[in-house]
Amino acid sequence: MTSIKGLRIVGFLEGISFLLLIFICMPLKYMADMGMPNKIVGMGHGVLFIAYIYLVLQVHFDKKWGIKNSLWSFIASLLPFGTFVADKKIFEKYAN
Repeated sequence: MTSIKGLRIVGFLEGISFLLLIFICMPLKYMADMGMPNKIVGMGHGVLFIAYIYLVLQVHFDKKWGIKNSLWSFIASLLPFGTFVADKKIFEKYAN
């Protein structure tokens, strides 16, 4: 598996976990006093976030990305739906 393919897969999973955390687990925690889903999904999201950052760095060096692509990829990981946009605008170009 190429590094860009791994980045796309982890980016997708990281994006899903971020959305689950924001739109399902956080409301459950604060509105229904259910903290356990937040802990479980939060741990998974943390692991996926670290893997995503690692893979962005790996692709940066493998594909000789400029600082612009890497910086936008990092910023995308901080925004809801950001990894999906990064996949469409950045990662898809390098997948071939």
